[in-house]
Amino acid sequence: MRMNKLIIYTDGGSRNNPGIAGAGAVIKNAEGRILKEIAKPLGIKTNNWAEYEAVIIGLQEAKKMFGKKLADMEVEVRMDSELVARQLSGKYQIKEETLFPQFIKISNLRVKDIPNIVFVHVRREENKEADKLANDAMDAQ
Repeated sequence: MRMNKLIIYTDGGSRNNPGIAGAGAVIKNAEGRILKEIAKPLGIKTNNWAEYEAVIIGLQEAKKMFGKKLADMEVEVRMDSELVARQLSGKYQIKEETLFPQFIKISNLRVKDIPNIVFVHVRREENKEADKLANDAMDAQ
């Protein structure tokens, strides 16, 4: 049986790092149709924290939308932060202590709700929609 696939584009940003931060996520189906867009203002945070938060809001929104069905879906999270993609894939360790709680939140979602998840680094140009949402969230503050 072929699994349904979700693609979640995420981006977080911070102006002046740390500074006014925002997160954006775009949830698409396998055909590339947008199912949901989220822009979330984050207050004063670092850019890496905002990148993690974008992943969290994308995954939490997918969980709201699909509930238990999410466990049987393939989820690909695409982001232009190579650091965060590699940390979440277990290739890099986390040195910034403020990121531990977020890493754990994502790990718990993975264990409990989203076992078939991969984190992929993409070029900035491929992440324009999530980037725009993150910027909208920063502009809103």
